[in-house]
This record gives sequence, structure tokens and C-alpha cells, in this order.
Amino acid sequence: MSSVDAPVIAPLNPPRRVLLGPGPSPVDDRVLRVMSAPLLGHLDPMFVKTMDEVQVMLRYVFETNNRLTMPISGTGSAGMEAAMVNMVEPGEEIVICINGYFGERMSEMASRAGAIPVRVECEWGGPVDLDKARNA
Repeated sequence: MSSVDAPVIAPLNPPRRVLLGPGPSPVDDRVLRVMSAPLLGHLDPMFVKTMDEVQVMLRYVFETNNRLTMPISGTGSAGMEAAMVNMVEPGEEIVICINGYFGERMSEMASRAGAIPVRVECEWGGPVDLDKARNA
């Protein structure tokens, strides 16, 4: 054990603010209370039961009966990549409309998955040109 005293760290109590940007977002007190509960492992029966309930609710939200509907713990890009790698086959052509950063990212994901991106280049930040997309 070290003879150096552990530093005293004051608790952080930030004030409540209205946040209207893309993130971070205010979190409801009920969510904060649940987040302070003990963690469950991914094989714990209670976790499995909770995941089953979440899947039922997601199927309701997305109006599907697909048993493989599940949450993905990650960013929107993680969800986009999960969809990409589960939908395209190596060598398959995929039309990707590019009008910003996420279109570029999707094109890169398709390439990494072995697909052949057919890029529909549009003005960044503007709408997708439907005629160009149809022609592709």
C-alpha cells in the first residue's frame, strides 16, 4: 500500500439545464434512478427477461413480428453498419445516395462488407435527386 493519501474528490452536482442540441440530452429522473441500480450480466436470467420485453416493445414500435428485432448498444452509425453487413452480400451492387457525411460513411461500410457501391452523388446538405437515384 502506498503512503500517499488518496485525493479527496468533491461530488459533481451539475445544475439542471434545458439542452436543445443534438446531445447530450436531458435524462428523466426515472432513467437516472434505474441507471444507478446494480449491473446485470448479459447471461443473467433477469437480463434475458428484460431483453425479451424490450424486443416485444420494439416489434410494436416498428410494427413487425420479426423475432430478430433487437436493440443495438451503440451509435446510430453502429446501427447503420449492423444493417449494412446483415443486408448485403459480397459482390452485390447497392445504390447509395450521397448528400452528406453519412452517405459517405455508408458507401465505405458497403465496400468493407464486400458490396459494390453505386454512388448517387447529390449536393451535400441538399435533397437526394430522385431521378438520379431511379436511374442508378
